[in-house]
Amino acid sequence: MSINRRTFLRGAGLGSALAAAGTLGVTRAEPAVAADRGSVDPTTVSVPFLGANQAGIYRPETLQPASCFAAFRVLSADAGELQALLQTLSGRIQSLSEGSLVTTAPGTGRETEVPSGDSGVLGVEVPPDQLTVTLGLGSGLFTDKFGLADKRPRGLNPMRVFPTDTPDPDWTGGDLILQLCSLSPDAIHHALRDLTRATRSQMQLEWKITGFHSGPRPTGAPRNLFGYKDGIVNPAEDENLVWITPDSGQPDWAVGGTFMVVRLIRMLVEFWDRIGIPEQNAIIGRNRGNGAPLDGENETDIPNYAADPDGKLIPLDAHIRLANPRTAETDRSRILRRGYNYEMAGMDRNGNSETGLIFCSYQQNIQDQFEATQERLLNEPMVDYIQPFGGGYFIVLPGVPDFGGNLGDSLFS
Repeated sequence: MSINRRTFLRGAGLGSALAAAGTLGVTRAEPAVAADRGSVDPTTVSVPFLGANQAGIYRPETLQPASCFAAFRVLSADAGELQALLQTLSGRIQSLSEGSLVTTAPGTGRETEVPSGDSGVLGVEVPPDQLTVTLGLGSGLFTDKFGLADKRPRGLNPMRVFPTDTPDPDWTGGDLILQLCSLSPDAIHHALRDLTRATRSQMQLEWKITGFHSGPRPTGAPRNLFGYKDGIVNPAEDENLVWITPDSGQPDWAVGGTFMVVRLIRMLVEFWDRIGIPEQNAIIGRNRGNGAPLDGENETDIPNYAADPDGKLIPLDAHIRLANPRTAETDRSRILRRGYNYEMAGMDRNGNSETGLIFCSYQQNIQDQFEATQERLLNEPMVDYIQPFGGGYFIVLPGVPDFGGNLGDSLFS
């Protein structure tokens, strides 16, 4: 597959000096908290960094329209350096999510030689912009090198390759992932640039992809690039399907975290556009116009498979029916989806666009939830129109409950 490749951030040696420079000339602004969000500029509203769980999963409730998923190779030599990396990232993420004011770096007439404390992309006032940065670790970090071999979460493995996948190693895996979501693309660019500048000698970018989604068209859930509403049904936070709990069989340090699956899926939109809407509807199991299941009238209607055992209304191999059969046996395999569309610059050798879906899901158990769901989808008709090519499995660290703490504190305690 011809896909425009990853972008590397290269350079080392400035390390802690640049990390320190990242805080020069920057003062935190008071985060805006509005009782009535309709009465304020939404870009001034911050999503709190502190909490038992990281932001960017259930917080904020409404998915931000812009995103970036960036996977890194960790350059730390030992556990101490890895912990220092997580501390640096924690401080910068909290500062970015709160917003800040950028001032001139102090000096004695030589300011041009002082590394800037901010890129200036967002001007002199850096708004919170409802930015969330969610941090996850890959299986490659749970080794003796970092003293973490005996703390490896159960089921955290390199990403499984399914029979119809076309994996590209340039777009797969990573020691650490950052999911950045915000109201605007330039806020994403600003945040990622800030984080990579502060950690340049500690981690190196392996792959990144930017995503977007539209507002309701005309109402309800956003649409993917096949034209169908996506993410209509997700488990509620209190259903005990997402957060790792004390009884989930995972290490104590992981309680409050979750497993993240990122799956990069190219959508063959030109091929998809050649088939009629009735066939598309049958493949998905929903009406393209209003998002309703084919046995319903509204997008939020619950399909009644028991009343349609032969698949006369919703085919037995329709995507929604295989993904969530709505049986007692499959109920615990439901996942929280947080997907974004993507479109890369250029085309492939055949003149087709390189567009698709950044599928991201959160679950308490990768094998019992994501992989079980994917196994049901192995032979669905949609496989002819998609090419999964990258991504990875990660564990999202528990949140930082109190001021002064850092991501990963429980891992190293």
